Amino acid sequence: MASVKVYDIEGKEVETLELNDSVFGVEINEHLMHLAVVGQLANSRQGTQSAKTRSEVSGGGRKPWRQKGTGHARQGSTRSPQWTGGGVVFAPKPRDYSVKMNKKEKQLAMKSALSAKLAEDKLVVVDKIELEEVKTSVFAKILANLKAPKSLVVTKDKNDKVVLSANNIPAVKTTATNSLSVYDILKYDKLVLTKDAVAAIEEVYA
Repeated sequence: MASVKVYDIEGKEVETLELNDSVFGVEINEHLMHLAVVGQLANSRQGTQSAKTRSEVSGGGRKPWRQKGTGHARQGSTRSPQWTGGGVVFAPKPRDYSVKMNKKEKQLAMKSALSAKLAEDKLVVVDKIELEEVKTSVFAKILANLKAPKSLVVTKDKNDKVVLSANNIPAVKTTATNSLSVYDILKYDKLVLTKDAVAAIEEVYA
């Protein structure tokens, strides 16, 4: 089993934690991680964009001028795409962009992302994060102590004080274990997990 150092919020090492190899030590599957990221981005699209084709724009039934003798190019309708107010060529229509992955693929993608962070030495485990009040400067100092100024911070359950304290730090995002995604893990430079978050992740994915 791989082991990692556990730090307190002051950045001091307090203990060593054994990680489950079936979650944090799997063979990294880049293809499934790519599918998971593409899927999350695609599934977040509304797919409501719509424009009218020339057959749907009102008017334009009458030929604007006769075919020959005017000096103009021949035109059949004022609703052709080259006319102002005309239809759109290959107009976008509402559609479903969602990408489906089966459960095992999603789980392996998540394990691959977690294993990749550990392999790159970008996984930081902290014993606990407890804030007395909502304070951005205090939370920023904690991340500086952990040498993770640009990171995804994962707690077992949603912690409102942590979430609100991190809101104004541009390169930081907080989430609970039940909202963890492959996209967020790969997007941020470092992954900061609380000790109980590690246990919750291993319970779900082991």
